[in-house]
Amino acid sequence: MSIKIAFVGAGSLGFTRGLIHDILTVPEFKNTHFSLMDISRKNLDMVSQLVERDIKANKLPAKVTSGLQLNTAVKDADYIICTIRQGGLEAFKTDIEIPLQYGIDQCVGDTLCAGGIMYGQRGIPALLDICKAIKAHAKPGAMLLNYANPMAMNTWACNTYGGVPTLGLCHGVEGGHRQIANVLGKKKEEVNIIAAGINHQTWYIRIETEGRLIGADELLKGFEKHPNYSKEEKARIDVLKRIGYYSTESNGHLSEYLPWYRKRPKEIKKWINMSSWINGETGGYLRVCTEGRNWFETDFPNWMKEPAPVISTHKRSGEHGSYIIEALETGRVYRGHFNVPNNGCITNLPDDCMIEVPCYADKNGINIPKVGALPLACAASLNNSVSVQRMSVEAAIKGDLTLLKQAMLHDPLTAAVCNPEEIWQLTDKMLVAQAKWLPQYKKEISGAKKRLSKEVNLGTNKSRGAARIKTKTVAEMNRDKTAARKNAAAADKAGMTKNA
Repeated sequence: MSIKIAFVGAGSLGFTRGLIHDILTVPEFKNTHFSLMDISRKNLDMVSQLVERDIKANKLPAKVTSGLQLNTAVKDADYIICTIRQGGLEAFKTDIEIPLQYGIDQCVGDTLCAGGIMYGQRGIPALLDICKAIKAHAKPGAMLLNYANPMAMNTWACNTYGGVPTLGLCHGVEGGHRQIANVLGKKKEEVNIIAAGINHQTWYIRIETEGRLIGADELLKGFEKHPNYSKEEKARIDVLKRIGYYSTESNGHLSEYLPWYRKRPKEIKKWINMSSWINGETGGYLRVCTEGRNWFETDFPNWMKEPAPVISTHKRSGEHGSYIIEALETGRVYRGHFNVPNNGCITNLPDDCMIEVPCYADKNGINIPKVGALPLACAASLNNSVSVQRMSVEAAIKGDLTLLKQAMLHDPLTAAVCNPEEIWQLTDKMLVAQAKWLPQYKKEISGAKKRLSKEVNLGTNKSRGAARIKTKTVAEMNRDKTAARKNAAAADKAGMTKNA
């Protein structure tokens, strides 16, 4: 079996190389043609060299091509895997630091809140260009597997406006599943779960082990007694206590999607833990991505000198991508939680929104069982987020600044911290700072600049954040090379792209 898989945003070291290894563990895919594309020739060349070395060392017949042209990359592709970060770390920095001037303290800033909304404004036009290229040059019916955040907004835009069948893929459900099994003293395979919701706010609505259901009280006691989770997942545990269901995403992520845990700087440390960035550190993901990219560029020659890793089934990761492609091509059934259009699956969420629910992949395609209604409190939280996502997607498509500001106005954490005047000015400031990645707002940029020149600056918060850690220099990282390399391999989950 010979298929072509295009990676758009292939300069992402961690995802690109790891997913290629996963795909090559499938016997039928040994002859796969991997087409790698990125706008950064430097990043693309480094990743391409590593992948080619790995394939050659494992004596596999797979083929690798690489280039900067989107149309060429997706030509005759069966599948397209997207890991872009539109604007790269330069734009990402403004997603974190400009909102911080107005007191909005984000850990990640890539899904909701001010950073996530603006990330979607940059990414959606780029994704629609990718969809256009797929329709024009890929094989008929080629599927887009999207890993790029903000997941729900991006996948919503591709399915509704891009005209390309798109699955949104995230490993959040798997991570929480492992935690729940750990709390219950079980192996992950011994605990069956059903999770349903929207990306990064998906709820474990059914947990079963040894033929019995696990209730909220038992789960809560387990998390509160756990030596690590009781310290690292304080916001998640509090949500479990008050809502009655555990949520999929990390403590740092979840805390910035809700209005309760990061609105008062003096209280933020009460709800987070600094043992890892993902537990709630201010700008934590920006820091580790910056450190990881800087270290990889410095340490790359050493990566090439080391023996190539053995590509084998027992090293296959839990990322959905390779399993979905395997199921669709071979008919081997795969069950996972994917991001798909609702269309009545969750009955108390809007039909047009993107949901994350159990799905089955096989030779017949993607099959989505009906979930039904979520518990009312779970649905209430999600409906708020869905409204913000819908406005954000429409704003990105139309270049509608008023709608963009209204999305910001209704975002839970942004609204908890800022008043309307501050939100209007914050949005103008982010628009101007990110102008080169926002072609749809070209007509609005000059007006935003004029308003900012006449207004009193309301973003006078001088705080670096309630829990900020200084980004390490390469020299500082050099003191612990093992930790630096591990971070470089794991943190860089998204490359960059632009128009073809």
